Amino acid sequence: MDQADEPNGAGDAGSSIDLRKLFMVVRANLWIICLIVGAALALALVITMLMTPHFTATSTVQINNQSAQVLADDQDPSQSEAASAGDTDRFLKTQIAILNSRAIADRVAQRLRLVDNASFYAGMGVPAPKPTATAAQRRAYTLSLLNKAELADITPASRLATISFTSIDPKLSANIANAWAEEFIQANLQRRYDSSAYARDFISGQLAEAKAKLEQSERDLNEYARKAGLIRLHDAGASDAAGGGGGDSGGSVTMSTLLQINTALSNAQVTRVAAEQRWRALSSGNLMGAPEVLTNQSISTLLTARATAQADLERERARHLDEYPTVQAAKAQIAAINQQINAIAQSIRASVKEQYDAALNAEQKLTAQLSELKGSTLAEQDRSVQYNLLAREATTNRTLYDGLLQRYKELNAAAGISASNIAIIDSAEPPSMPSSPVLLNNMLIALLAGLVISGLVVLVRFQLDDAVRVPEDIEEKLAMPLLGVIPKSQDTTPGEALADPKSAVSESYNSLRGSLLYSTANGLPKTILITSSQPSEGKSTTSVAVSRGLARLGRKVLLLDVDMRRPALHAVIGVANDKGMSSLLTGQHTIDDVLHATDEENFTVITSGPLPPSPTELISSGRLAGVLNELSERFDVVILDSPPVLGLADAPLMAAIVEGVVMVVQSDRSRRGSLRASLRRLRGMQPNVLGAVLTMFDASRVGNRYSEYYGYNYYRYTSENAN
Repeated sequence: MDQADEPNGAGDAGSSIDLRKLFMVVRANLWIICLIVGAALALALVITMLMTPHFTATSTVQINNQSAQVLADDQDPSQSEAASAGDTDRFLKTQIAILNSRAIADRVAQRLRLVDNASFYAGMGVPAPKPTATAAQRRAYTLSLLNKAELADITPASRLATISFTSIDPKLSANIANAWAEEFIQANLQRRYDSSAYARDFISGQLAEAKAKLEQSERDLNEYARKAGLIRLHDAGASDAAGGGGGDSGGSVTMSTLLQINTALSNAQVTRVAAEQRWRALSSGNLMGAPEVLTNQSISTLLTARATAQADLERERARHLDEYPTVQAAKAQIAAINQQINAIAQSIRASVKEQYDAALNAEQKLTAQLSELKGSTLAEQDRSVQYNLLAREATTNRTLYDGLLQRYKELNAAAGISASNIAIIDSAEPPSMPSSPVLLNNMLIALLAGLVISGLVVLVRFQLDDAVRVPEDIEEKLAMPLLGVIPKSQDTTPGEALADPKSAVSESYNSLRGSLLYSTANGLPKTILITSSQPSEGKSTTSVAVSRGLARLGRKVLLLDVDMRRPALHAVIGVANDKGMSSLLTGQHTIDDVLHATDEENFTVITSGPLPPSPTELISSGRLAGVLNELSERFDVVILDSPPVLGLADAPLMAAIVEGVVMVVQSDRSRRGSLRASLRRLRGMQPNVLGAVLTMFDASRVGNRYSEYYGYNYYRYTSENAN
């Protein structure tokens, strides 16, 4: 199979980043990276040293949703919406927008008198406005400087806003940052005052209208009362408000008299009923058993005296007869006491009767008066219907007027003592260190920029560079099998390196020999063409090394120098070149005449011979194929050292008559374009390309892993131990 027909690239290596290749690219371009990064750092250092220092001062303010209420019912109209909606984030963003507004900048400019202030323009590092500029232009110029240098933002997860100002004068930065915070608070208070002033003006107008309505309603009420003959004991509006606004709450004289007589009648009826009950008890029952008699003090005394006299009578009867004087005297005493008791009882009875009669008479009089007043009251109530309507209207107007008056007083009080929802937490102080330029930051930026630029340069170089440098490039860029890698000999010639069997070069060619032994299904091809895309890539050295290696394995090897334009094999082997392939192909000599034995067993060489006028005609004559067939019968393997592919037809013609072709590629010299062109020329002859050999590979330039893999460290270690 023709390996050159495979698609470009190593195919399925994947899109993941090859860190080893990346390291190799970086190492190969390390001088470019260091140069660009160093230039960037030097430029950053120079720019930093030439820049004017700027100083940033910062003040901190706290922004609450709503200020503390000074009055019980006071609420800031400008904050009520934010407080009710609870949209704290939107509210804070609004406050930051106000803080960064042109209006605040204008207040700061007026406070510090920055317009036409030469020290301000000097502190900002800008020229003063032109003398021909108008006042509006100078003011706009000053505000533009403030808006450019000012920065306000909210600290995350807090209500703290930082206000920063940057200039080349630290004191100016601190003064403007502090003035900005103070003017922000003043502007907030001014907005609150303006909103309350509007409310005061509105309520003042409503209050005047309410007062006029109240006066008119009270005049109408008094006029109607005078015409209707209604006399009220107190103010109708006040009594209506106190009484809940119901009925004839004005309190007329007739109604008051009716209420008093009705109350007196009720009391008289109670008195009459009690007197009647006492009289009936005395008139219908035992007089001496009545409570009024028994509880009388005189009756109690007489009853006690009668009991004593009765006891004396009983003692006298026990000693004397009834006619005895002491007995008669005792009886007379008892009779006198009984007469006194009866007289007092009758007197009590008469007194109760008088009380009953008086109570009955009083009740009858009050009843008559009540009946008379009821008629007058009903007539007055008819006249009071319109009066009550007018009284309610007056009461409503008075309530509205009192409420507006109270709110007006509260707004006037709040206008002078309104509290702000913004407070300064930290005032700005003149900074001692500049905020810019910061050398470390600039150097880091320069370092990053240098790395990015150098990375882009390296990337462009890598994309534009089609040189084959490392073993992986053989498969990735040429889509060819890699047969072997021949390292660049260090401090020795290729011949000296091949003479040392333990050198890395010798071992690498031994590895190539092993690859060729298993390069086809039948093992080692009988005829092998070794070529390259351009001269001096190491094909002759490779041909000699492979031939010697196979000869050491006991194979009979014939090495042919078929480069009849710039032959070099005779010089490498050290034999004469007076006859060779050109003599053989022209029929001047036989095969045996041109064979050169070497000092190594099983290794024979045929040089190129004298240079013919047209090597291509000799090769294409057909004589070469017959010679190769004859040589293949006499030797185990025939190796052809051919001329380069590009620009010559020799190599493609010979590739068509051999069993295998080996392409020699010099590291860091061979280009993908020329190699692909060479492969296309060979592909036209349908050869069997066995693979490629990478020669002159300097592993020390692309990483230790190649050095270790291709034997440098191992043989260095062996040599050191041997010494």
